[in-house]
Amino acid sequence: MPYNKLTFQEEEIIKNKGTEAPFSGEYDNFYKDGTYICKRCNAPLFSSKAKFEAGCGWPSFDSEFPNSLKRLLDPDGIRTEIQCRNCEAHLGHEFTGEHLTDKNTRHCVNSLSIKFIPQGEKLPEVLTE
Repeated sequence: MPYNKLTFQEEEIIKNKGTEAPFSGEYDNFYKDGTYICKRCNAPLFSSKAKFEAGCGWPSFDSEFPNSLKRLLDPDGIRTEIQCRNCEAHLGHEFTGEHLTDKNTRHCVNSLSIKFIPQGEKLPEVLTE
């Protein structure tokens, strides 16, 4: 089954590794129980229990579901890019050593890269290309 159709803005972030403006994303200041999945392929990425307020302007999570993320050194040579392991969609960046939570990790994610599924709703089928 092909991946989900993306808007122009979603493609700019997911395929072209763009970044949405801080404090503009739908999930920045959003706290409901559920699961965040990849907008491109529906793979489960983060639990709402891992979400926290980092004050950075993007949704932040201190842990991910096992084997859900791929990590790559960013072209700037400093940051660590995080991608969906299933479809390689660009999600954002991972930061460590900030001491914002006990796990000492912040996954800084673009809202346009993810979709929220409320607790109790069935997760959609994970898509492959």
